[in-house]
Amino acid sequence: MTAQQALQNFIGGRYRQAMSEETLDLTDPSTGRVTGSAPVSGDADVDLALTAAHAAFEKWRDVAPGQRQLSLMRIADAMERRADEFVRAEAVHTGKPLHVTAAEEMGPMIDQIRFFAGAARFLEGKSAGEYIAEHTSFVRREPLGVCAQVTPWNYPLMMAVWKFVPAVAAGNTVVLKPSDTTPLTTLMLAELAAEFLPDGVLNVVCGSRETGRRLVRHPVPAMVSVTGSIRAGTEVAGAAAADVKRLHLELGGKAPVVVAADADLAQAAQGIAQAALFNAGQDCASACRVIVDQSVHDEFVAALTQEVKGLTTGAPDDPTVFFGPLNSAVQLSRVQDHLRNLPSHAQVVSGGKALPGQGYFHQPTVVTGLRQQDRAVQEEIFGPVITVQPSSGDEEALRLANGVRYGLASSVWTRDHRRAMTMARRIDAGCVWINCHIPVAAEMPHGGFKHSGYGKDLSSYSLEDYTRIKHVMTYLGS
Repeated sequence: MTAQQALQNFIGGRYRQAMSEETLDLTDPSTGRVTGSAPVSGDADVDLALTAAHAAFEKWRDVAPGQRQLSLMRIADAMERRADEFVRAEAVHTGKPLHVTAAEEMGPMIDQIRFFAGAARFLEGKSAGEYIAEHTSFVRREPLGVCAQVTPWNYPLMMAVWKFVPAVAAGNTVVLKPSDTTPLTTLMLAELAAEFLPDGVLNVVCGSRETGRRLVRHPVPAMVSVTGSIRAGTEVAGAAAADVKRLHLELGGKAPVVVAADADLAQAAQGIAQAALFNAGQDCASACRVIVDQSVHDEFVAALTQEVKGLTTGAPDDPTVFFGPLNSAVQLSRVQDHLRNLPSHAQVVSGGKALPGQGYFHQPTVVTGLRQQDRAVQEEIFGPVITVQPSSGDEEALRLANGVRYGLASSVWTRDHRRAMTMARRIDAGCVWINCHIPVAAEMPHGGFKHSGYGKDLSSYSLEDYTRIKHVMTYLGS
């Protein structure tokens, strides 16, 4: 498959022409040019994929964990051999810098596949025991069945890995719908995986939001897993509830970044700038919302602004750039709308504008003077924008940190161990980094609280999310 062609769905181990005739154009965000098209899958296409997944589950569920491990290890090895090809294809529909994607995404993805390959052999339950006289009980951990999965456009390939690999490792089969703007590398992944998995274990259907709705409403999936917006998650939860489907939701974030007066301000400014602008700020865990002690506010803002100015944006093949364009003209417009409608008490101290010329590039931006209830503090901007608020000590910093509806990620920057541990306990987020922000380990869970959703990606907790627990009791009497 090449980036320029009309893409097809991948169902039952091969590419298939969609039965729906509707298509969507695919665009290179670094140039604004159309690079191809993808189908908008209809009811018949979704039904075909789910039928293939359902048939495959009847056999895949009984495959020994060691064999599932071997299949996943072979997928990881094949991705490693073809890493450059995947990196270049990812850049076509995301505009990400090639060198950053190769260093920061491909390596971790391959490692994550290998982690789940090993974890497939270590699913555990309670040991057998006699809890009632003459009766022995034990617990079986079983796969759920067919899993419907929907991935976002900010990390198309990585999110496909985070979704399908633990599900398949646990013995499930998958129908995955990638974002309508970035389906290419997910289809390439399915094609590669089909070399090592039975037909129908991993299926990919392209399409719009309506395609996702069809997938969620269909009676076959036992579980629905979505990474997306609160709006999308709320809608999915409502649809899934009608059929009592299991849910796994990762719905974004507005990460508080607490900088204490005793922090190493130079280190904090550098780390926060990089964690905020990585992937053009299009990251649910982005270090986008800084809360800094008022006694060092001005000094920190000066240091942060200097760091931000050194992180440039540009074309994917430019080895000097740190981040690429926004995903689409729509996303660029959303970021500009936030900045155009800042309240009068806010100040843009650096950046603030889209770059002229082709593509959807935007300056790295720092905004100060915002108040807690301002839209730019409360809502995801999902762009290269950092907001900075002052706080009058730890208690106010915690109040501001927790004063949004999201609860995905956060960080604390301080030299005081006691402060760090107290903040880590009291910040209402699924991850707290201390004196760093955004490193991810395959062994550790990623997932949020509140409106950021529930369920975990990565780690053994993710694998467990794709299983069910069955109690088996045997009567031992005569």
